[in-house]
Amino acid sequence: MTLSSKQAWLSGVLFTFFIALLGYLLALVPGFDRVGQLAGAIVLAVFYRQIFGYPDKIRSGITFSTKRLLRVAIVLYGLKLNIEIVLNDGLGLLVRDAAVIIFAIFATIWLAKKLRADRSISLLVAVGTGVCGAAAIAAVAPIIRAKERDTAIAVGMIALLGTIFALAYTLLRPILPLDDVQYGTWVGLSLHEIAHVALAGEPAGEEGLAMALLAKLGRVFLLIPLCLILVYWVNRKTEASESAEAKIVFPWFLVGFLLLSVIGTYVIGPVIPVSDQVLAFISDLTTWLLTAAMVGLGLNVSLQDIRDRAMKPFLVILTVSIVLSVWTYFIV
Repeated sequence: MTLSSKQAWLSGVLFTFFIALLGYLLALVPGFDRVGQLAGAIVLAVFYRQIFGYPDKIRSGITFSTKRLLRVAIVLYGLKLNIEIVLNDGLGLLVRDAAVIIFAIFATIWLAKKLRADRSISLLVAVGTGVCGAAAIAAVAPIIRAKERDTAIAVGMIALLGTIFALAYTLLRPILPLDDVQYGTWVGLSLHEIAHVALAGEPAGEEGLAMALLAKLGRVFLLIPLCLILVYWVNRKTEASESAEAKIVFPWFLVGFLLLSVIGTYVIGPVIPVSDQVLAFISDLTTWLLTAAMVGLGLNVSLQDIRDRAMKPFLVILTVSIVLSVWTYFIV
């Protein structure tokens, strides 16, 4: 019995949410709770692909989750960014945030070239390391025309490294000669995902955690100009090698990201009161949409591809992440 196009689409979307649910349940298991729902779902999706193969009959729905739901999640992610806090209280941090992003990207590109690592994966993990992990990778991937399997590999590496580093930070916290604010600043400047920053910043108390999140929000804020720079760079490169029709289309979902950031900063609360429960629901919805999208990416990953293409990028980003942690430690 063959599925109709609508049935295949719906089945594919529901399938990605089912794996996302399994990732959520896996994250509740002691030990895996440090990994998180997103990383757990990606791992499950990758293993499903290796054991059962790619579910081609429901490809349309999986592709919808991977591309459309991903953009919706990034737009909703804008509500997490309080522009006023970044501009009013974090201008000094913003300069250091910009330095972190520039260092992460250029150091990764340079080292990847030296080791002859895969350029697409290396650039994706560079952006994920410098900015905000999976969300940044997802935003940049269509701009640089990254393949879905490369995007999934990059997200997986960032999730793994970020988790390891966050746990290492919490273990180092008691022996480091940093006060709560300094430690929080270090965490926010150097770790990969907001979830990793929250995990590592929590031992520093409310003030330290607030500073960690502020430093991280500055990096999220800089995702917008970074994407615009990449659009310009890719289109300039395209002009030199391809036809004008091949130019990158402007990533309009970033406009939605910025718009919701403005709404979340200046409208929700000051103008329109919204309960904490509603905001929590939107935050949870964002996580679920992003996780479902990452499931679609994970289904495109072949372990053979990882062995063949990802070992060098992993060594590159591990090295850059270590250097970044050491460097930012001395500038807090």
